[in-house]
Amino acid sequence: MNKINLYKIAMGLAALCLAATLIIALTSGLASAGPVLIAFFILLALGFRGFDTLKGFAYTTVIFAAVTTALYYPTHFVEFNGFKFAVLITPLIQVIMFGMGTSMSIRDFAGVVKMPKGVFIGVFSHFLIMPLLGFTLASISGFKPEIAAGIILIGCSPNGMASNVISYLAKANLALSITITAVSTMLAPLLTPLLMKTLAGAFIQINVGSMMLDITKMVIIPIAAGLLVNKLLHGKAKWLDTVMPLVSMCGIAFIIVIITAAGRDSLLDIGVKLILLVLVHNLLGYTFGYWSGRLFKMQERDCRTMAIEVGMQNGGLASGLAKAMGKMATVGLAPAVFGPLMNVTGSILASYWHRKPIKDEQVITDQALVAD
Repeated sequence: MNKINLYKIAMGLAALCLAATLIIALTSGLASAGPVLIAFFILLALGFRGFDTLKGFAYTTVIFAAVTTALYYPTHFVEFNGFKFAVLITPLIQVIMFGMGTSMSIRDFAGVVKMPKGVFIGVFSHFLIMPLLGFTLASISGFKPEIAAGIILIGCSPNGMASNVISYLAKANLALSITITAVSTMLAPLLTPLLMKTLAGAFIQINVGSMMLDITKMVIIPIAAGLLVNKLLHGKAKWLDTVMPLVSMCGIAFIIVIITAAGRDSLLDIGVKLILLVLVHNLLGYTFGYWSGRLFKMQERDCRTMAIEVGMQNGGLASGLAKAMGKMATVGLAPAVFGPLMNVTGSILASYWHRKPIKDEQVITDQALVAD
């Protein structure tokens, strides 16, 4: 039996699990459908691996399976034999940031000199649009202050490495994307605490100095170590390029599971409303980001980059900050929801743009043909 048939079988079994979930939900209630629903997501992720157009959704589907497991069996992800899993969040963030550093080089920051306009617009738009959107949505949400502050926190966070992958798939300006991510991440120890103090200070108490120190420990030091390792071992440790992305993906998934388990009761109470608000936050980020590029007459490829760099956030860092504040089960909820949703919407957007010709390039090509 070849792999293609196995993928098709997995898709078929996933369909059966979904049907069984619906039947159980209608007869006994959704609370009884846990194992079948978890199996549905796992089989769906396996099936997606067999189709080029769906392969990009496999990781996010695994996250959904993990989150579903945490919702149905939260005690297994809170502590084990007295060991609280929450203490792993900060080290996991540091490992993820180290991995980000190993995939970067000083050349990524040289893009500031090569593309100053694009980098400035991208970083400025990111730290203006998403925080203000987060504050607006938090203010109208009606949520408890700590949960509302989580929406602002994810808006005040820098870009994540996922934006670079999505930019590549969307045929955006990858070099510009990498540089904006690098610069926004380096500015996070200063801008994120100040923005949180300004916008979230009315919701919860923000210690700017403590948050600066936390971001430095979670972001700057690990990335600096990763850059050093990249410089010393460049071309000598290819296994690192293969292993670190996998470690990062597993780390992000585990962080989301821990936070979901810790905040299960609150999430079940406000889940649908929170998901809708976070989705609006993400989609408006793409929209305003794209048009910020258009406003400054940037090319289509750069406008796509603006959309992705503004709309996609570093949910892992936001989760780590929520943990450092001692409010993982409340402030950490919005970042935990934003991460998986961001990957879904980003993949859909990348798929759409990947198939859509870039008008600027088409015009240049047509002009060249006329000239010939």
